[in-house]
Amino acid sequence: MELLVKAKNLTKIYSTGEQEIRAIDNIDFEIRPGQFVSFIGPSGSGKTTLLNLIGCLDTKTSGELSVIDTEVDKLNIKERARFRGNNIGIIFQDFNLIPVLTVYKNIEYPLLIVKFMEEKERREKVLWLMDQVGILDQKDKYINQISGGQKQRVAIARALSTSPKLVLADEPTANLDKETSYKIINLMKKLKDELGTSFIFSTHDPKVVKHADIIYTIEDGKIISKELNDTKNIK
Repeated sequence: MELLVKAKNLTKIYSTGEQEIRAIDNIDFEIRPGQFVSFIGPSGSGKTTLLNLIGCLDTKTSGELSVIDTEVDKLNIKERARFRGNNIGIIFQDFNLIPVLTVYKNIEYPLLIVKFMEEKERREKVLWLMDQVGILDQKDKYINQISGGQKQRVAIARALSTSPKLVLADEPTANLDKETSYKIINLMKKLKDELGTSFIFSTHDPKVVKHADIIYTIEDGKIISKELNDTKNIK
């Protein structure tokens, strides 16, 4: 697999009455396996829409989009859900956690849905992830009993639970303190190095951008620059 994600003339238009909003406007880009890629730009520039397209949560208006050797626009709703569950982890900006489940059960949930794993192995995986993101002491609490920063950590652990080929992260460090942010970034780098996991970030956080291999700047739905990052090894 030479390319993980390939977009050509990718466009997404939303219609609101008589007005059309070009959220993504005729963009081209390529992402290879094992890369850290950051999309940066002002709010409303199209970053989240782009992640939703790559993550099969939305469909394009025109152009081409291939994700993990799959033309995702040709999949139906059930096929997109299955493809996403087997290949992609998503860290949502608003968390999208399940309030009736505990912290532990939220992280375990994807493993129950998309991966067969013995209970002992599953428990070890979930507890290891909780320890890595610093929420092991919160495992039996429900979502409404923890802080915004703790919810962010649960969302990150859940996205990583299935060891996906690709992780899409929408402002993954937005609610985290500096120390935890660096711990999360180092965990992601470890997964990148050990498992070849690729990460695509939508972020304003310079701590994340500093570790990216490629930085795309997006404004008004257009990619206006691509930068190869030569400062990512700076501590």
